[in-house]
Amino acid sequence: MINLETPKKHRVLIDQAHQVAMNMLRPISRKYDRAEHEYPKELDMLAAMIDGLSESGASEGAGATGVRRDEKKDDGSVKNGSNLASVMSVAEMCWGDVGLLLSMPRQGLGNSAIASVANDEQLERFKGTWAAMAITEPGVGSDSANITTTATLDGDHYVINGEKIYVTSGERADSVVVWATLDRSLGRAAIKSFVVEKGTPGMRVERLEHKLGIRASDTAVIIFENCRVPAENLLGSPEVDVKQGFAGAMATFDNTRPLVAAMAVGCARASLDLTRDLLAQAGVEVDYDRPGVLQSAAAARFLQLEADWEAAQLLTMQAAWMADNRKPNSLEASMAKAKAGRVGSDVTLGCVELCGTLGYSENELLEKWARDSKILDIFEGTQQIQQLIVARRLLGLTSAQLR
Repeated sequence: MINLETPKKHRVLIDQAHQVAMNMLRPISRKYDRAEHEYPKELDMLAAMIDGLSESGASEGAGATGVRRDEKKDDGSVKNGSNLASVMSVAEMCWGDVGLLLSMPRQGLGNSAIASVANDEQLERFKGTWAAMAITEPGVGSDSANITTTATLDGDHYVINGEKIYVTSGERADSVVVWATLDRSLGRAAIKSFVVEKGTPGMRVERLEHKLGIRASDTAVIIFENCRVPAENLLGSPEVDVKQGFAGAMATFDNTRPLVAAMAVGCARASLDLTRDLLAQAGVEVDYDRPGVLQSAAAARFLQLEADWEAAQLLTMQAAWMADNRKPNSLEASMAKAKAGRVGSDVTLGCVELCGTLGYSENELLEKWARDSKILDIFEGTQQIQQLIVARRLLGLTSAQLR
């Protein structure tokens, strides 16, 4: 049975993440929001610390590589493992700053993709790399099944051709996990992911995007022109199984979508905490022992936002817990991403409104969190895509039957 309290074994890690967010990320948050595309050098020391925790085993799930399903024999026990630890620590870090977390060396979404689907040899070989993830293409949007980037086998290499946009950490990362199709005529089943190391001939960063939020994080357009990648850099199995379809690729999303949901949960929590303090300074006390209808409009609205936030948090924890316990969680991962993505935007914008001019000005970080949170409802599958996936799972329909 799932216990929705913070597991005792993870409390030290969560406390450490909160201290890092408060003492290291918050103080430089505004600096790198304004200095878009400038690399936050302060993160190098923090990344080294996380590497040390992971190496020592002192903090299970410290970082993006924690999202891997345990393949050990199921002994029937209930586990609070690395997936749950990862989403809870990510939420705490995003209480500090989402953009800075996304800029953390070796903590990219590509690292989570490697952890999700790589075999043991690849895990060891790519250990220590900083991996971005390249999925989105011009004109394709969130429908990953329509990827047009191709990977053609030529001897002991794959030749990759195509264009990827909105690649988080695309310029800074050591490598990029690129989604490409082996055979477009076979549809979803032929889509595989490849690790392309920085400096590989035929891969170039075309430009960096200027963005609404998460400005501390670089977002790149990357072009692949006859880019030759060793065949062993294809993650997982190279076999195309039309019966399995898109399941292999979707396994990555089942693990990474709860992480993005956790980012939204953390950012929204930051807004709620600050808003409660600002309301109290203005003489508006939120009373948890009285119904909202008996309190001021501001307090009642705050309680509503906090209730929505808690629902998102619990869905996120459930999706991660199911992964730790080897339970299929595709439905729950999409539900968590859909709920948390929408709640993140609603809560941060709601907090801006509640705090009036103070929320809208740069005197506080509320306006920044409202900008940062929007992307969390978009990348790793938009709100609309998540709702489609949830509907298909609940109705038992295929993507061809419900589009």
